[in-house]
Amino acid sequence: MVKIGTIELGDFPLLLAPMEDVSDPPFRAVCKANGADLMYTEFISSEGLIRDAAKSVQKLDIFEYERPIGIQLFGSDIETMRVCAEIATRANPDLIDINYGCPVKNVACRGAGAALLQDVPKMVKMTEAVVKATHLPVTVKTRLGWDDNTKNILEVAERLQDIGIQALTVHGRTRVQMYKGEADWTLIGRLKENPRTTIPIFGNGDIDSPEKAREYKNRYGVDGIMIGRASIGYPWIFDEIKHFLRTGEHRSAPTLADRIAVCKQHLEFSIRWKGEKVGIFEMRRHYTNYFKGMENFKPFRQRLVLADTLAEIAGILDEICDAYEVVAV
Repeated sequence: MVKIGTIELGDFPLLLAPMEDVSDPPFRAVCKANGADLMYTEFISSEGLIRDAAKSVQKLDIFEYERPIGIQLFGSDIETMRVCAEIATRANPDLIDINYGCPVKNVACRGAGAALLQDVPKMVKMTEAVVKATHLPVTVKTRLGWDDNTKNILEVAERLQDIGIQALTVHGRTRVQMYKGEADWTLIGRLKENPRTTIPIFGNGDIDSPEKAREYKNRYGVDGIMIGRASIGYPWIFDEIKHFLRTGEHRSAPTLADRIAVCKQHLEFSIRWKGEKVGIFEMRRHYTNYFKGMENFKPFRQRLVLADTLAEIAGILDEICDAYEVVAV
């Protein structure tokens, strides 16, 4: 049984990665329904949260059906992160996660996210401040290092464990790589082999199939896997991996009816969370992903993106079902 503090996650948990503009409560709802064991909010700017910025505050929204769930914070100032850990704790998540892995320029160049991999002493001090600011378990998500010459994850893991983090997720790329090239899990495996490592270690990067999940589980010995981009438009990946690990067999791929049903659920959650106007607008980025690979889908996608009422969207989805069933016959 893998545990973070007192949170029991099963024998080999599958985690939904925090993804900006993706892993909001509606997206998390459909992933939870399809097998995600632990999820996180989108990463929340400590500077935005301390200024009470509406977008940052809204990201604190969590719901009972999502548990266990962590709130993920990022920032460059230790005191600001400490205060934000207190604010996030009051939102009553199951844990607090610190992002030391985001590679994008407007985060890293401000001294946050993966930038802390260049200043491990500061990373340790910041983490210690967050650990002391909350009674909740604190976890960290990071990368192998800043670049190929500074892959310092083995040192980072030991030092963060020593000051109290209770789990670590490692993305198998450096900051310089961004999301290019193939993720290298070799150091993640070495981290698991280190007798000093006692906390759960979760691997992240390029897991996009049940076969790859099983291969990396067996090869690198991780305690669980975090899945990000492969879940966008395809929340079924969690249950598919679990079924394959359990039986060695594949689940049937989701049918068009399955895709439409989950798309509708996602849309309904989005409207419930943000109201019809904003909920419909924010759902537009997901349609292409839900119907990826379908031939001649562009006209339907254009109509879905332009539709501005729930009834109109539901009608288009019904048309899609009818049109593709006719083609299939």
